[in-house]
Amino acid sequence: MELPFAESYKIKMVEPIYRSTRKQREEWIKAANYNLFNLRSEQVYIDLLTDSGTGAMSDQQWAALMTGDESYAGSSSYFNLKDAIKNIFGFDYFLPTHQGRAAENVLFSVLVKENDVIPGNSHFDTTKGHIEFRNARTVDCTIDEAFDTESEHPFKGNIDLSKLETVYSTIDTEKIPMIIVTLTCNTSGGQPVSMRNLREVSALSKKYGVKVVFDSARFAENAWFIQQREEEYRNKSIKQIVLEMYSYADAMTMSSKKDGIVNIGGFMAMRTEELFKQASVFNIMFEGFNTYGGMAGRDMNALAVGLHEITDGHYLGNRIGQVNYLGNKLINWHIPVQKPIGGHAVFIDATKFLQHVPKEEYIAQTLAIELYLEAGVRGVEVGTLLADRDPETKENRYPRLEMLRLAIPRRTYTNNHMDVVAMALKNIFDRRESIETGFRIKREAPIMRHFSVELEKV
Repeated sequence: MELPFAESYKIKMVEPIYRSTRKQREEWIKAANYNLFNLRSEQVYIDLLTDSGTGAMSDQQWAALMTGDESYAGSSSYFNLKDAIKNIFGFDYFLPTHQGRAAENVLFSVLVKENDVIPGNSHFDTTKGHIEFRNARTVDCTIDEAFDTESEHPFKGNIDLSKLETVYSTIDTEKIPMIIVTLTCNTSGGQPVSMRNLREVSALSKKYGVKVVFDSARFAENAWFIQQREEEYRNKSIKQIVLEMYSYADAMTMSSKKDGIVNIGGFMAMRTEELFKQASVFNIMFEGFNTYGGMAGRDMNALAVGLHEITDGHYLGNRIGQVNYLGNKLINWHIPVQKPIGGHAVFIDATKFLQHVPKEEYIAQTLAIELYLEAGVRGVEVGTLLADRDPETKENRYPRLEMLRLAIPRRTYTNNHMDVVAMALKNIFDRRESIETGFRIKREAPIMRHFSVELEKV
């Protein structure tokens, strides 16, 4: 008989969490203006708001933390991280930043100008925000299958090459400084991009002289899917796959708080010294001197170890296995989710779940609030609130997918916690017909409003 699944680690330290009553949660969410970002962490039982910076570091990472070199210039921790990035991604040049959006800010300060057009596969919120802040615009070139949650397409993060060539052939390429490929594609449900697609996007972009930049927050999970789903990579190691993936990129940004398994940090890496020197000007201005950027030496040390740990196939099988565990429980109860299950999160199709709530009343946010009230579980809306308003018309943008994301922190929760999340959603699903109204906005920021928006019940 085959042995059952078990985690490839044992628990060395624990953090207590508090299980509240529904009455408490009703008071807390109202005081938070129905914005889950405004809740205090102790008001949350199981926190699936994000997998960013919420993972558990290993004993080896904690050991590396203690040997961090905090020298202002030329610290050994910087060179430890530089060696790891060269070994894993193949880039000779890199700049550390305090997190991923800082890397975007620095790189885009070099590359993005007013009226530029940046194609990609469903740009995430900070990426789109940095682009639109510079009065440029994005074009989504994701394949159509990504927007059919029932489709089992193995690589829903793929770029549609015909859509991309239409952009390249109809817009002056001097106005297209880069294409951004997000690995895995968060907005479409943590969906991977195939190696074949990366290769073809690179070739097409070279034909038109456009730089290829990878948004790399979950690069290792993407590599795992390539190993599992592309036949020619079945016998390749994750490290071998990653090296080939990045051979098709000119530069990368990374929020290290995801697949770096650290609590803070990010970086950008690039192929050419010229781009490195241009970005260095802005990195020194916004983040810090080039050999520490926005990071402490101890965090660079922990990240260098984390990058090697994340590219261990044993770790990835466990990590993605837990996400699948939750997703498959929901599928068995006929709860509508993005299929196949992604790498870092389970995405609930809120439009199919709550069919009586009007789209103007923020369907995914309504479901997120219901889940918190039901069990103290905090997810996050990836839908109309996150999509923001059109910069020109100021009207709501209604994305093709309106989803509740349940992002699973790395090495943090057990499958017992996943059982609680699944049962809470089933309870809501069983009474979904009674949920007919949602929320309206009281106050919002002009950009990336979902972080600070204030809502009230309709």
